[in-house]
Amino acid sequence: MTTSIDNRDQEQQPPLSNSSDRSSYHVTFNDDQRQQRNNSINLDEPLPSSRHGSLSSVEKSGRFIVIKPADVPDINENDAMESPHEHNENERTPLQTKSNVSLKFNESIFEEDDHRPRTVLDQLYNYTGGIVPNAAEAEKQSTAQQNSANLGTILGVYLPCVQNIFGVIVFIRLFWLIGIAGILQTLLIVFICSTCTLLTAISMAAIATNGIVPAGGAYFMISRSLGPEFGGAVGILFYLGNTFAASMYIVGAVEIVVKYMCPEKCRLFGDDVEIPFVAFNHYRIYGTILLLIIGACVLIGIKFVTKIAPISLCAVLLSILAIYIGVIKSSFSPPDLVICLVGSNPSHLIKSNILHNDVELYCHPNKWCTRNNETFVCPLYSAMCNKSTNTFCSPNGIIEHVRTVPAVPGLKDWQLSENLFSHYRREGEIEREIKGDSSYEVVAQEITTFLILVGIYFPSVTGIMAGSNRSGDLRDPSRSIPRGTIAAIITTSIIYLSNVIFLAACTQSELLRDKFGDSINKQLVVAVLAWPNKWVIMIGAFCSTVGAGLQTLTGAPRLLQAVAKDDLIPILRPFAKSYRGEPVPALFLTLLICECGILIADVDKLTALLSMFFLLCYGFVNLACALQTVLKAPSWRPRFRFYHWSLSFAGVCLCISIMFIASWYFALVAMLIAIVIYKFIEYKGAEKEWGDGIRGLSMSAARYALFRVDESQPHTKNWRPQLLAFVNAHRNDDEETYVIRHPKVFNFLYQLKAGRGFVVAASILEGDYLDKQQYIEPVRALLKAGLAQAKVQGFAEVLAAKDAEDGISALIQTEGLGGLRPNTIVLCWPIHWKKDFDNYTADAFIRTIAIAEARRCAVIVPKNIDNFPDHKQIQEGSIDIWWIIHDGGLLFLIAFLLKRNKVWSRCRIRLFTVAQLEDNSVEMKKDLEQYMYQLRIEAEVNVVEMEDQEISAYAYERTLKLAERVKLLKDLKLPDKELQLQPQIFMDSIIHSQQRPGGGLEESNDQYHYTFTPNQLENLKTSITESSMRKMHSAVRLNQQIRERSHDAKLVLINLPSPPVKHTSLTAYSYMEYVDALTEGLDRLLLMRGSGREVITIFS
Repeated sequence: MTTSIDNRDQEQQPPLSNSSDRSSYHVTFNDDQRQQRNNSINLDEPLPSSRHGSLSSVEKSGRFIVIKPADVPDINENDAMESPHEHNENERTPLQTKSNVSLKFNESIFEEDDHRPRTVLDQLYNYTGGIVPNAAEAEKQSTAQQNSANLGTILGVYLPCVQNIFGVIVFIRLFWLIGIAGILQTLLIVFICSTCTLLTAISMAAIATNGIVPAGGAYFMISRSLGPEFGGAVGILFYLGNTFAASMYIVGAVEIVVKYMCPEKCRLFGDDVEIPFVAFNHYRIYGTILLLIIGACVLIGIKFVTKIAPISLCAVLLSILAIYIGVIKSSFSPPDLVICLVGSNPSHLIKSNILHNDVELYCHPNKWCTRNNETFVCPLYSAMCNKSTNTFCSPNGIIEHVRTVPAVPGLKDWQLSENLFSHYRREGEIEREIKGDSSYEVVAQEITTFLILVGIYFPSVTGIMAGSNRSGDLRDPSRSIPRGTIAAIITTSIIYLSNVIFLAACTQSELLRDKFGDSINKQLVVAVLAWPNKWVIMIGAFCSTVGAGLQTLTGAPRLLQAVAKDDLIPILRPFAKSYRGEPVPALFLTLLICECGILIADVDKLTALLSMFFLLCYGFVNLACALQTVLKAPSWRPRFRFYHWSLSFAGVCLCISIMFIASWYFALVAMLIAIVIYKFIEYKGAEKEWGDGIRGLSMSAARYALFRVDESQPHTKNWRPQLLAFVNAHRNDDEETYVIRHPKVFNFLYQLKAGRGFVVAASILEGDYLDKQQYIEPVRALLKAGLAQAKVQGFAEVLAAKDAEDGISALIQTEGLGGLRPNTIVLCWPIHWKKDFDNYTADAFIRTIAIAEARRCAVIVPKNIDNFPDHKQIQEGSIDIWWIIHDGGLLFLIAFLLKRNKVWSRCRIRLFTVAQLEDNSVEMKKDLEQYMYQLRIEAEVNVVEMEDQEISAYAYERTLKLAERVKLLKDLKLPDKELQLQPQIFMDSIIHSQQRPGGGLEESNDQYHYTFTPNQLENLKTSITESSMRKMHSAVRLNQQIRERSHDAKLVLINLPSPPVKHTSLTAYSYMEYVDALTEGLDRLLLMRGSGREVITIFS
């Protein structure tokens, strides 16, 4: 069935005369052949000009073809006037003319096909070898290039991975690994390393198919899965691994030239390039020259580099093919090459240069040789028998057990049993515990163990990320990346395993241990076996290694640029720049680091070093997949299904094991670099939200911990201040912004961080939420900035409430989650409480303390908070504790926590307590000293005796003013709620109530905003009770003692008096006046009230 509209259906529809009548998207079907018969059309007939190109952009989804309105031009009156002969009264718009739609769709399909490579040769010509363009290059791609992003599995993933996996090691070290480790252990090494990369490929396939992977490859996958800290660390390590891999490729290519291709002509200095020191110097010189050439090629541009990729690929494929053909040929026609052996069990392999590179002529036991009728001492006898330590030379001038054997007997002379077991040696040995003479025989040039060989071999299996790096150029990345990468790993693993077996079966065991071919005239063992000629392998190995180094030096700067553009490490910002589309700054840094690797000049050390970087990268890929799978995040929906968290976890363990197996000190160095980078990014604050798994892990861990934390009160030993600090954000009406009124409160919170509790800085916006919602985020950002500036790790909370008291009450009741709730309220003392204009009025302050007490929260009230020091002002002096009542030890604990901060660390703690004359002061001091000793707090204890003196005049005056205020408030007869909500009206009422006709207004103190007549004062004096007078007298006397003894203290801590039981505005004013009298004249003060439970204990 088709939904195409034929001509009859079109006639029944009214014509569309205006584009506004069209729907936003027009959907048609275009799949049935019957539709084509109903709408036959001459394809050669040109389209009307008004419709030309109108359907050049379409969206296709299955059988549907969705045409966006922007792709279809509107038909207006001007169009009709320009082409009157093309329209009639029954004309339909292009959306109704199905034939035109079909035609343009077909043309679009043909245009898309034109940009696709049509032959295998074309595809090979356009093969780029896994080189990833940077962001600038991606933006420059034309529409045609974007449409041609249709690489399949073979060319897009499989061949780049094969090319990058095969490296220099397979040509110049694999045969040596077989000779040293034997077949069994070499197969084990190959299996372990291939299993590691296979598990990593499975994890990578799951990550790569869980969304689009742009340029960056492994770095992008890890950073977006594990977060910016891990991503930045692994990105740098992966970059260093690629850079040192380029060093290894260059040194390997130079070694092929100097050692095997022209050992004599390429010599610059020294007697023999076989001496490691001389050889390394040659590698450094030639390697630097080759690095400059490759760097110039990279600097030309990525287009030039991509043209060389097919040459390198062909060299790799031809070299591998030549080895297999040579193995087959050796079964019936082995290479005509012999080696000279002396002795048996063990056999001594003689260097061919001792025999003048003519082994067949001079490898015999005789002392004398004849050539051209001239007799002379044979070179073998001269080299061996002139040494007193030699035991092979008999007195009659014969060397015992001298023989020549085929170097490569081939498959017809099976050598598998001879190469079955390992021959690990130390430097200078021919077998374990058997020393050799390096002047005429092949000996070990370094110590070898199984662990060392694993590190040397592992770079042979790297390069599995080449396919994922090209995800943007793949037709179906979710299908091609898993298949291509895993197929490449399986293919290369089979080739490696078969090479191990074939080389061991075809080659003499002594020759396999000849690392540099000294016994066969500086020839590669693999080249000797290959068909048709050794130069196929040597040229192929050189081209492949140079090509691999060129690609690595092309990709590494782009990887560094990707890390720099993420702005995770500020020092890397200059490397985010590009010139002519090329990351030139990153390239120069890469060349510099690569030169450092070339100066090492030892391929074996380079392989061990770069193995650590790649193993860390692979380990984090596995960790990312395992983490995402275990967390079961809703966004974790990979198309690749053949994965499991246990496989990824096994990959992590295997990577770490191989790291320490290969080289434990290099592993520690790589991990140390990763940790330093991680902590640096964490310290600098990588504010990137990538939906990474570490955030998900933190959420899961927090959820688990919250369920584990009981909602009941914790044990005294586990009590720590969980702070809810109320911060006043004042609105500037002129600029319509908010500012923090007392920013020093953040410094105080920082100084309490030794308690290791969480901190919530909260602010209340008075008004309706719908009216204030636009200010909530700015105020929250302001609180976060204050916390960050004070280096406080805490949370910011902003609540919009119609009343400040209701907002404070709501936060105290509801803030927190489960057992993790605030237990300590920090509330600044309202300095201007008497004016009653502030948000924190006297009554609101009292109610906050009462709510905190009901919620069983401790209260800390900093007074004169603006005088408190910041984190740079180190204090020297004393912290004085005035312990009036027992509050559960909160005063002691807060003083102890403050002293652990660097601001107060140089201060000593002094404890003052008040006693009456009838108390035993000496015994009290002794008990307090013992108590402080048991609390493990160093403090100087002082007992202050206060006698019951007559009521002072100052106390009388303060009490009188308090009584005056109370009586005036009662005379106003206003309800408490009205006094709370209308502070300005309340103060105006106080002022106006004192105005009498004919009575003067005397302003004795601007602080109170009202005055009294002498008659009123006399009347109020008689109403003052004895209890209120004595209460104020006690506060005044205690304040005098505090000012006298703590006048030089840097901080004073004192108990906050109990709030009044009856919460009214009148009692609130009385309470505030009383606390003011108690704390008058003190510069820095902390008023504290406990939660009703012990917060410190003498028990361990």
